[in-house]
Amino acid sequence: MRPIALAIHGGCGVMAKLDLSEDEWMAARADLARSLQAGWAVLTGGGSALDAVEAAVVVMEDSPHFNAGHGAALNAAGEHELDAAIMDGSTLAAGAVAAARRIRNPVKAARAVLESGEAVMLAGGAADAFARESGLAVVDPSYFTTERRLEALARMKARAAAGTTRLASEAEKRGTVGAVACDGAGRLAAATSTGGYTNKPVGRVGDSPIIGAGTYARDGICAVSGTGKGEYFIRHAVGHEVASRMAYLGESLTAAAAKVIHEDLAPYGIGAGLVAVAADGSVTAPYNTDGMFRGWVTAEGRFHVASHAEVFEVTEEFARP
Repeated sequence: MRPIALAIHGGCGVMAKLDLSEDEWMAARADLARSLQAGWAVLTGGGSALDAVEAAVVVMEDSPHFNAGHGAALNAAGEHELDAAIMDGSTLAAGAVAAARRIRNPVKAARAVLESGEAVMLAGGAADAFARESGLAVVDPSYFTTERRLEALARMKARAAAGTTRLASEAEKRGTVGAVACDGAGRLAAATSTGGYTNKPVGRVGDSPIIGAGTYARDGICAVSGTGKGEYFIRHAVGHEVASRMAYLGESLTAAAAKVIHEDLAPYGIGAGLVAVAADGSVTAPYNTDGMFRGWVTAEGRFHVASHAEVFEVTEEFARP
């Protein structure tokens, strides 16, 4: 059996440490830990990387602490439009949904699109209908709304009126969740889910559901899930670029990912980050913001989560009551 590996992110738009109470930070880290535990249970049970990343992302979609599923950002019309994708590195099969409004867990719908084999992406009402017809949970859009997201939308609209949108923090603007994994058979997979950025134009689709941009996996090389200003991730085909640098230039996972995040995207002054896993089980999680919700499991099975520079090993203190 080859080395198994799992890494997750909850977005690089992390708030300043003083913006949340310690109890709230603990709750967010606890949900990161639960996401890791869900994915790791699949891998240690002999399951596939594809199942592992789906399981990990579902936990974060269900958490109010991240910009995906419950707790997703609101667009300019005060509505939710959700994007998600999943990719199987062993076959290059992929599925995605974009601008969905009622799918409780968009990553599950993306997986269903992959399994159907009839399309790579479904959008808008068609995505919602497909999810319903596939037996997935659909909800009233109000399910996704939290008080924090309503406040963020009000702040961003005020900034837009004052012409100060560029001064907004990453936490005010955007966020994403994602997972990458390598299973015991050496298969790689990636999944990403997001509500997009706060006050985004109606109908805007970011990089998360775009295969090769925010989500990418190719066996023998790497799996990548990104977070940041999606328009630039699309233009640079970030996920595919990391894989290509490894495949064609022989760069390590760490070097390839760092080059893209810290050099290629640097001229734009945008927040950006990603998590990636290589075929040898190595992981990396570069970001250029004050923080990025992230977590990984070491080869020894030790769980780690972080939001800013400090990394926490998961112990009983992270367990929910």
